[in-house]
Amino acid sequence: MILITGGLGFIGSHTTRALLDLGETCVLAQRREPGPNPLLNDEIGKRVVIEQLDVGDRGALLDLGSRHHITGVLHLAGAYFGDPISDTRADVVGLLNIVEAAKAWDVRRVGIASSIGVYDGGDTSPLRESSPLPLSAHHAIASAKKANEILTSYLGVAVGMEIYAARIGAIWGPLGRTASRFFAVPQLVHAAVAGGEPDFSTLPAGRTPHADDGIDLMYVRECGRALALLQLADRLEHRVYNVSGGRSTTYRELVDAISIAVPGKGFTLPEGHDTQLTRPPTWLDNSRLRQDTGYEPVFDTERAVADYVAWLRAGNER
Repeated sequence: MILITGGLGFIGSHTTRALLDLGETCVLAQRREPGPNPLLNDEIGKRVVIEQLDVGDRGALLDLGSRHHITGVLHLAGAYFGDPISDTRADVVGLLNIVEAAKAWDVRRVGIASSIGVYDGGDTSPLRESSPLPLSAHHAIASAKKANEILTSYLGVAVGMEIYAARIGAIWGPLGRTASRFFAVPQLVHAAVAGGEPDFSTLPAGRTPHADDGIDLMYVRECGRALALLQLADRLEHRVYNVSGGRSTTYRELVDAISIAVPGKGFTLPEGHDTQLTRPPTWLDNSRLRQDTGYEPVFDTERAVADYVAWLRAGNER
């Protein structure tokens, strides 16, 4: 049984679904009161068990091992609620509790969620796991993920446990935000389905996506499957993996796919690149992921957009 913290969240739900599809059972640790989940409703109480607890509660977390035979852990939960000191404390304490509990349960493998943001200001693309990382960070999430990677690189060796970090790219699709703070993909797809114009106000001030701007996009169903394969692989040769599309997808490509999925609904974006961007498009090398797990993408941009449009048209909120 795989323990997934944040297992009812955006990426967590799809990772749980992928693990179920690969024959696993899962226990999901969720801080908030769980609500309905269209991906997992048919399995809750069967192959999925939900435990409402905060990973910052050491005693409650350790007690899970007395109720469930936990063989692996995926730590996807994070604390980003607005108070930087409280959030940092909660994030570090939660991580330490996870490692302590996994050691007590004699767990084989622990995965922690990291981010494409750890490369902020680093090498030119494609970015590889061996690339040197800058110590500075321009966002709280990137800062926390860098700190977690340093802690787990030490703790894994010190306590004799296999701990790996998954550096996750720009993820989008069902159950995700309707408007991202970092890229404009959800805004464009939702606007097309609703028959309106995209609202880019959540993006940094004055930023408008241009047709040739690119970003390393990964559809969330692919992300969930990749994380599941990392958790279940017979052997992992590395302790850091890029979980990403492995290439730069332009907004032009995305808008073309939207016009196919929603006939008659096209968007005209400014040509060229956004001159406010200070560096070229960033993407990650995902060859480690492919080599060690056998992962191969199923959803190209056109298929991913069509799947998300179908999801929304079926009456799902996101």
